[in-house]
Amino acid sequence: MNADPGLSDLRILVVDDEPNNVLLLTGILERAGYTRVQSTTDPTQIVGMFAREPADLVLLDLHMPEIDGFELMRRLGPLTADGTRVPLLVLTADRSEATKREALACGARDFLGKPYNQTELLLRVKNLLQVRALQRELLDRNLALEDAVADRTAELEQARLEILARLALAAEYRDDATQQHAWRIGCTSALLASRLRLPDETVELIERAAPLHDVGKIGIPDAVLLKAGALTVSERERIQQHTTIGAEILSGSGTAVLRMAEEIALTHHERWNGGGYPRHLHREEIPLPGQIVAVADVFDALTHDRPYKPAWPVDRAVDEICQQAGEHFDPRVVEAFCTLPHAALVDQPRTEVAA
Repeated sequence: MNADPGLSDLRILVVDDEPNNVLLLTGILERAGYTRVQSTTDPTQIVGMFAREPADLVLLDLHMPEIDGFELMRRLGPLTADGTRVPLLVLTADRSEATKREALACGARDFLGKPYNQTELLLRVKNLLQVRALQRELLDRNLALEDAVADRTAELEQARLEILARLALAAEYRDDATQQHAWRIGCTSALLASRLRLPDETVELIERAAPLHDVGKIGIPDAVLLKAGALTVSERERIQQHTTIGAEILSGSGTAVLRMAEEIALTHHERWNGGGYPRHLHREEIPLPGQIVAVADVFDALTHDRPYKPAWPVDRAVDEICQQAGEHFDPRVVEAFCTLPHAALVDQPRTEVAA
């Protein structure tokens, strides 16, 4: 009986402490067409051999010195890296029911008594290798499916991040000629979060969420948003509504980045001393991401032209931020801000949004 072409290159390991038994078995298997047959008469070597290159089928004697077949089966079980169990065919002269039960309990897939019929041996080997081949095929398909799912997940994540970036860009398009304000706020906020030793995942969330801080400007009329002169009281109140509008736009999401963006949109104009808006929060009542973006936003606004003012020199803007520690801003955030390369923050290079 010859080996099936699809099975002939599967690895078979023969373990028996009797050299003549090993020679007989390997000869039968090789004449049948199996090309990767390994063997040993030393059961202490099996675990090391198996760890280096797991077999697809093990033909195993039970009664051997030092380590018997039962113990070997127990040791081989956890060594399969793919989480599947390699078929074990027990060959033994002990035909007792107790021995069979123990062998099967230890992981044996089949049991053949000595002396055995060559044709029956090859049929059992073929059957077990067919099972192993199907097992490996299923594993390969599962791995391919996992790779496909991972690729698709990565594509969806990239699309989600791109949508967030474009939403932030849309909010700034009307009152930022360069369309880079939102990008700079994200970068500066991430630097501040990092200097405050926040966890890496929180730093990344802030970097993604901070550019959406002014998304509520979409709901503010141009006559108010782009007004070059001083605002009236009612116009100022209308401008302040961009915080609640932004929070409403971003509300109700199940994703962490949009939940944080909602929080930032609502709170980045609150002041440490309670004089901010829209809810007049005090000190630690203001979420830390909102406090971080408040510093980044004011610094960027001061150092760039706006319809109502020209850009300030960097040194003057830094002094203003420092003077407002404990009044407008959280002192901890200001302390972190003082360690940043301020001139570089003004003209941060911007990576283009993916097409």
